[in-house]
Amino acid sequence: MQYSQHATEHSAGRATRAFRPGIAPTLVVLALLPVLIGLGFWQLSRAAEKRTLLIAAETQRQQDPISVAALERLPPRSYVRVRLQGQLDAEHTALLDNRTRDGRAGVEVLQPFYDRVGHQWLLVNRGWVAWPDRRVPPQIDTPTHDLLLDAWTYVPQPAAPTAPVAGWPRLITQVDAPALWDQLGREGLPLEIRLEPGDAALDTDWPIVAMPPERHVGYAVQWFALAFALTGLYLYLGIRRARETLDHDRQHDPE
Repeated sequence: MQYSQHATEHSAGRATRAFRPGIAPTLVVLALLPVLIGLGFWQLSRAAEKRTLLIAAETQRQQDPISVAALERLPPRSYVRVRLQGQLDAEHTALLDNRTRDGRAGVEVLQPFYDRVGHQWLLVNRGWVAWPDRRVPPQIDTPTHDLLLDAWTYVPQPAAPTAPVAGWPRLITQVDAPALWDQLGREGLPLEIRLEPGDAALDTDWPIVAMPPERHVGYAVQWFALAFALTGLYLYLGIRRARETLDHDRQHDPE
């Protein structure tokens, strides 16, 4: 029994002598390693959320379009297809700024639309147009006849309060349908309606998500790689320091 205990203590002592990382590196690893791993799993969860969102959006957009009257009865949600019949209001155009496509600067064109069937105003986003020269307003043609349009709903992020801008067309940095209806003195739905390709539509290549799931997975791999590198460096420094200490002790031990 005494021999077994002595052997165990001897093995533990050898392990301790073989790995001496130091207090400071240990504290750094204990602080950073959980953060790196947590960030990696967070990116994986974001990728899963984006995949779910893309599937849900595609499923909704495969449905037959509903009427504006039916849309009014639904709670506000994105990617509901809707059929519009009426006219665009070209006198009150809003240009959503800072929108780029393929590296080109531009704006998205939003105009009020009066649906004659549902007797309701809607804020329609016709799509993107290039705006290379800020000194010259973008040229936007608006049909004046009755239109039959297919579109889908989009619920923007809550907009921060901003002071109303005078004059039309006006440049905006966020979509706030309720604020627009208040300024125009109209009753309208608190949604953004994005046109599908067709009559009156501009560039409607709408991204469903700003960052695809694959990019989140790539970021997760980077965080896990950093965690792996940190662990490897910690082990390497601990073993190297232990060997240097052992060599130093051997040089100073009396024979």
